[in-house]
Amino acid sequence: MLFQRRKPASLGERLRTYLWPRRSFSRSMRYMSKRIMRITASPHAIAAGLAVGVFSAFTPFFGFHIIIAIVLAYIFAGNIAAAALGTTVANPLTIPVIWGATFEFGRFMLTGDLSADRPAHLGRMLSHFDFHDVWGPVLKPMLFGSTVLGLIFALVVYVVTRWAITAFRRKRLERLTGRSSGKSDAGVLKSEVSSA
Repeated sequence: MLFQRRKPASLGERLRTYLWPRRSFSRSMRYMSKRIMRITASPHAIAAGLAVGVFSAFTPFFGFHIIIAIVLAYIFAGNIAAAALGTTVANPLTIPVIWGATFEFGRFMLTGDLSADRPAHLGRMLSHFDFHDVWGPVLKPMLFGSTVLGLIFALVVYVVTRWAITAFRRKRLERLTGRSSGKSDAGVLKSEVSSA
């Protein structure tokens, strides 16, 4: 390999890296945002793709998020790569929060009461997986809650992403036109240095 460590990582260090990135989550988020900004598609296509990816991440159909996102991206003329990136909202850190929120919100929508009884013996229901037993107390509230919460978050992601991509491309175009007209950053810096 071209870039290798001199000293191989120990087992403990490899496990730590799997759980917590070496260079923090903020670096990963910056990298992901730059990847999204540089996708070659219209701002609508990128924003729609990312939004349907986030929407599908809220659904209780774990394992089918990317398939749902690709189908929805095709329907809404969204970018498929952005849709796949949007599904990463559902990860091991966020799934418990998302599923808990969608279940409680859906239960509130269906019953109108937050103090209603929760399903008992959920583990037993899931181990036997009789669809009728799981649908009423678990999947139905999650599906209703995920639809509403997913739409809200998808709308927010669409608006913010479209605005950010438009602003990013406008600034990039201004910077590139400034360079092509001979007003590059290096030329301005060179003239300031020589006059000092």
